[in-house]
Amino acid sequence: MPSAVSLPPCAAWQEDGGDVVLALSGDWKRDGPPATVTGISPDRHPSRYQVSELGSYDSTLPAFLFSLLRSATELPETKDKPVPALDGLPENLRGLLTLALAVPEENARLTTPLHSSEIRELGKITVQLWETIRSLLDFTGQTVLSLARFCRGKARFRSADFWLILQQCGAQALPIVSLISFLIGMILAFVGNVQLTNFGANLFVADLVGIAMVREMGVVMTAIIMSGRTGAAFAALIGSMKVNEEIDALQTFGFLPFDFLVLPRLLALLLMMPILTVYANVVGILGGMLVGALVGIPPVLYWTETLTSVDLTNSSLGVIKSVFFGAAIAISGCMQGMKAGNSSAAVGEATTRAVVASITAVIVLDSTFAAIFALLKI
Repeated sequence: MPSAVSLPPCAAWQEDGGDVVLALSGDWKRDGPPATVTGISPDRHPSRYQVSELGSYDSTLPAFLFSLLRSATELPETKDKPVPALDGLPENLRGLLTLALAVPEENARLTTPLHSSEIRELGKITVQLWETIRSLLDFTGQTVLSLARFCRGKARFRSADFWLILQQCGAQALPIVSLISFLIGMILAFVGNVQLTNFGANLFVADLVGIAMVREMGVVMTAIIMSGRTGAAFAALIGSMKVNEEIDALQTFGFLPFDFLVLPRLLALLLMMPILTVYANVVGILGGMLVGALVGIPPVLYWTETLTSVDLTNSSLGVIKSVFFGAAIAISGCMQGMKAGNSSAAVGEATTRAVVASITAVIVLDSTFAAIFALLKI
């Protein structure tokens, strides 16, 4: 019962026939005076409470009692004992404390991570790298087996899905491929013209742009574009299907996910990457021709010099690499989608990993081809 005159809060420890009694009195308010504790605090919970002189209270009193009971619970001699008695307390206060004491307190020592040594961290990185390589080899093997089933006519997927994916990988990618390739050709021509003009050989800008586009820049830029555009789309779509348990439904109905999901996307990129590479090479050369016309090189002369420098061997190198780049992009995107977790956030993470993995695979493969071509003196 609230009193007319505000009394200071007080908690008094008392003993009554071997029982420990905690007498509470006064008004327990946040903006009031601090509580006064009298008597000797025992190493056990109060047996009951005396609240006949207790006035009004807010959250200050439950906080005081909770800290008191929690500290007593942490003592070794009381740690395994049941929840302490709350006899004598008001009904609302007793229910609040019962609920609070039912939740175990978080132990900071258990939640603090142990300090990891550098050797331990190196071991974790090594294990993660090995798991990544093993999963990549496993996925690649499953893809090869799916291709083998397709060659034998035993792979099942919807032809409508294949033609839709083929359109998305090919015709719908032409605008961005055209823009990037045209700008790359212009940049190469601008940079080459600045240097070659010093030697009076600005005509050889056509050689620079042509060879650079058909050997490296055309196929690499197309692969990077398809990694960020198509590889990410593959990962997002397959990851969303995994979240919605559509892949499990396919397996339940007897469809192989690799044949139904991975194979048409792999075939689409294998078919469209060489075509897009040739298109990017032509557009890049046209971009260089535009710059050549601006700096005084006639288009006819520029085109003739390009045909002289770009032979069949040079023009075929980028097309050959594009097949492997397309396979790497399709495998990276589909694998990350298959490995995605069962949440919307996991789909976004899988999409990000697919882009990074695709671009990394393209750069590694391009470096490998460059070393092989150098050894073969091509």
